[in-house]
Formats: sequence, C-alpha cells, structure tokens
Amino acid sequence: MFYPLLRKILFTQDAEKVHEYTLKGLSHIQRLPILPYFYSPIRELPKKPITCMGITFPNPIGLAAGLDKNGECIQAFAAMGFGSIEIGTVTPRAQEGNPKPRLFRVRPAEGIINRMGFNNHGIDNLIENVKISDFKGVLGINIGKNKDTPVENGKDDYLHCLKKAYVHASYITVNISSPNTPDLRTLQYGDALDDLLSALKLEQASLVNEHKKYVPIAVKIAPDLSLDEIHQIADSLVRHQIDGVIATNTTLDRSLIQGLEHSTEQGGLSGRPVQLSSTEVIRTLNKALSGKLPIIGVGGIDSLVSAREKLQAGASVLQLYSGFIYKGPKLVRELVKSI
Repeated sequence: MFYPLLRKILFTQDAEKVHEYTLKGLSHIQRLPILPYFYSPIRELPKKPITCMGITFPNPIGLAAGLDKNGECIQAFAAMGFGSIEIGTVTPRAQEGNPKPRLFRVRPAEGIINRMGFNNHGIDNLIENVKISDFKGVLGINIGKNKDTPVENGKDDYLHCLKKAYVHASYITVNISSPNTPDLRTLQYGDALDDLLSALKLEQASLVNEHKKYVPIAVKIAPDLSLDEIHQIADSLVRHQIDGVIATNTTLDRSLIQGLEHSTEQGGLSGRPVQLSSTEVIRTLNKALSGKLPIIGVGGIDSLVSAREKLQAGASVLQLYSGFIYKGPKLVRELVKSI
C-alpha cells in the first residue's frame, strides 16, 4: 500500500534526482539500529538456498548492478530480502558519465532508458564502502572500463578493477555490454573477447594463489545479439572456463515503445520492453552452453510469471532492476515466497 503512493509522488520528479535522493536516504537509514525492524517482513521469508558458480545464494532473487553503483546502500538493499547484491558498474578512476539529462522513465511500458555512461566514484571508493558495510552476504562487484580508455586497452582497466575487488567480492561481473560507453560492446566479439577472457583468467589464477580464495568471474552480455553471436560468445565462455554469464543488459531496440514519451532518447532500455528478448537470449544461450556454466537472468522481471519464464528458459539465479523501481520492495518478497 505504501510504495504505490510513494512512487506516484516520486515519479513527478526528475528520475536521476529521485535516484540520488533515494540512495542518500537509504544510506542514512542503514546506519540506524531500526533497520532490521524497518524491513521486518524479510524475517518471514522462507530459506530457498541455491548454488550458482559454486556460491550458495540464500534465495535466487538478487539486485542487479546499476542501482547502487558505488556500494553506498548494501545493507539497506540486503534488508529488503535480496539473496544477493551486485554493485557497480565501477571503473578504475572516478568519472562523471554522460551529460544530463540521462535517465528517463517510459511509464506506459514500465521501462527505463538510461545513458548514464558508468558514472561512479572509482574502484577505491567502492571498496571502502564495501569495507564499511561489513556485509556478509553474497556480493557481486560489476567492473567496467573508463570512457577515455581506448577500447584496445580496455582489458587493462578490467584487470585493475579485478585485482582491487577480488578479496572483497563473492563474484565479479565483467560488463562488456553497456551501450553507453563508446565501442564497449565490441569486446563481446571474436579476438577481442578471447583476449580479454584469457587475460582475466590468468589474473584470476594468480589471485587465487595470492589470496587462497577462488572468486568466480561472470560476463554480462547484451540482448541485441544474433543467434550466431550468442553461439560464438558461448563457445568463448566455455573455452576460457568463465564461471557464469549474466543475460542480459539493456537493449537498443525501441520497437515496443514507439510513440511513447521518451522513446526516442538515446541509451539502453530496460524493464518490461526487454522482457521477451532477454528471455530468448537466455533460452538460446542455455542450449548453446549445454549446462557447462550457469546463467544469471535479468531483464524485465516484474512478476512471478516473468521470473518463472527466465528460470524455465535456463537461468539459475535472477536479478531485478526496473521491476524493482516500478513495483517496490514488495516484489522481492513476493518472488522469494512464490518462486
């Protein structure tokens, strides 16, 4: 009852300003001793552990990257019932991202368009926030490259972030599929992908020896891929023994929102309009992988049916973003109880 009224008020304001105010509010709330009581309904949630990438998730519903880019509200989101929290995307150096405005609601379609451009405070700031949070649950850290790093040198940025994040993460996600950093998506293909994955696995092996801890690496891919491209990516992921794949990121396709407010804005579209295409990528990917590595499903999950569709298509664990914005924390609890 409370969230729909709050959303009605918040949706009258600029999307990015609301996002900033909400994170500030949550960061203050999580420091108060009332936090466990503020979200007391999660105490009633059933335990539904699932193993993915060798990690035991307390339940299969996680928070997708992009909402808490700097890891400022980890405890607050955990208190809402999420079985995992993924923070980032983070880059080696702080960067402002693309010019504003850069975040738009497509309300009739329950979608969101963003062209944020990896705005974040840098990997060192994120790691400090993780340390302060003292979070003991499943934490993913999503890493990317700085905008001004040439794409041919992009792997250096990923390796830098991997080294910094390694001991603080349950798993690390390599984001090569955001449409808002120039040429980033070219890293999903051919020799560029093989070169990146090979370098990441070599560094992972070195970090295992150094820290005596194995931290899985997942790769996040786009929904705007052909069948051949999905099969080629699957082949690369298997050959390089990547631990998991997250499908999918936002889409550039506007076919389902033509004529709606903000539909012509540049950037990645998330929410209900990407629901079907994301599920189809998961289904195709699942067949191509033949169970050789797990899939984390994300893209338009806003109901029990859409969540089950992702699971039936081959996902092991799910993540929410836009559905969470439109439906609120109640969606997390409903999915954990019913999935």
